[in-house]
Amino acid sequence: MNIEVVKSKIHKVRVTEANLQYVGSITIDEDLMDASNIIENEKVQIVNINNGERFETYVIKGGRGSGAICLNGPAARRVQVDDIIIIISYASMDFEEAKIFKPSFIFPDVATNSVL
Repeated sequence: MNIEVVKSKIHKVRVTEANLQYVGSITIDEDLMDASNIIENEKVQIVNINNGERFETYVIKGGRGSGAICLNGPAARRVQVDDIIIIISYASMDFEEAKIFKPSFIFPDVATNSVL
């Protein structure tokens, strides 16, 4: 039996841009992606602390060290610049494997979106 568990979490980052005219996705600083073990094109859930919105999208790589957190396309309507969000990815794995799996959680500096 497989179950879905939290794989990675970027806890509390600040939205730096909302680009309605882009095709879609969330742009994330590559340093944050590396630190949280999230890869380009991975499906993620976005939880907006400011307004309670929850939605899913996929990741595109932002400039390393840029602090970029940009919601693109229709997702841009679910956030405002400076909102604080949580980014979560999940993985499907065997039940026994899930019991010992350790997810990657990071807690960036919200002011700069940099890895602490």
